[in-house]
Amino acid sequence: MNTLYLVRHCQATGQEALAPLTIEGSKQAQALCHFFKNKPIDQIISSPFKRAVDTIAPLARLRNLPLHTDDRLSERILSPQDRDDWLMQLERTFEDLDYVLEGGESSQTAINRITAVMNEQRQNDATTSLILVTHGNLLSLLLKSVGYHKGFQDWRKLTNPDVFKISFKPEMHTQRIWE
Repeated sequence: MNTLYLVRHCQATGQEALAPLTIEGSKQAQALCHFFKNKPIDQIISSPFKRAVDTIAPLARLRNLPLHTDDRLSERILSPQDRDDWLMQLERTFEDLDYVLEGGESSQTAINRITAVMNEQRQNDATTSLILVTHGNLLSLLLKSVGYHKGFQDWRKLTNPDVFKISFKPEMHTQRIWE
């Protein structure tokens, strides 16, 4: 694989797995479709969460590409319980990658699963350009792992949607390409 596009899902009604896109999110999905219209794409893999699939489904239909899902692209669970201090706890997980709340997932564990997806696809010689659709926290952790994001403050700057491009040849180069 030469090029990896990382896409954060469009605006959604909530955080739960079945949360649909908002009306604005549906418009954003069409804008993403237009954005990728002339870019070479061989494969699309998405988080199975509804908001992620619905973000990229218009492009998959337009390009007549199958839309694969991979559970490893699902959003990271910080804690299974709602927490008033979730933002503070999230910031701590960017500072200490092994910090984990009971029933949650550490940043390092999340990084391991998303980089596993990326590395598997890098070994796929049949794929030249790939889109991975995921969620803000997981996307930011992957960007941190490749040295592009530094942490929590970069996560706060992500938009819905957002798009980053990682070029692997001649050497790895990461850039934000969504405006």
